[in-house]
Amino acid sequence: MASLKDQLSGLVYSTEHGDICPDCRHPLADCRCAEQDDQQRLDALDGIVRIRRETSGRKGKGVTTVTGVPLAEAELKTLARALKKRCGSGGALKEGVIEIQGDHRETLKAELERQGFRVKLAGG
Repeated sequence: MASLKDQLSGLVYSTEHGDICPDCRHPLADCRCAEQDDQQRLDALDGIVRIRRETSGRKGKGVTTVTGVPLAEAELKTLARALKKRCGSGGALKEGVIEIQGDHRETLKAELERQGFRVKLAGG
């Protein structure tokens, strides 16, 4: 725990740098929190892409989720866009998980294997 003097001597407010990141306390222009989060996500992966169909919390609507893709955030967005286009449906990229509306497990498995990923169908 920091001493009382250190706690009270911190910066309270400044307009010099604009908005400050709440995590690292650096200006948003210099913040590297997103890069570190992305690197931690990549380090935790085992190299297997898992495709699953989910309906939980979606009012019965089926969604195909793709998890474990070992790509950085920008490349993941590009891959998600290509997969949605290949399936002809909508979807989203949320926290490293690609969600595609509808049941497209076999199409996605074939496409990802063609691109060189190890793929497993998970769940039901």
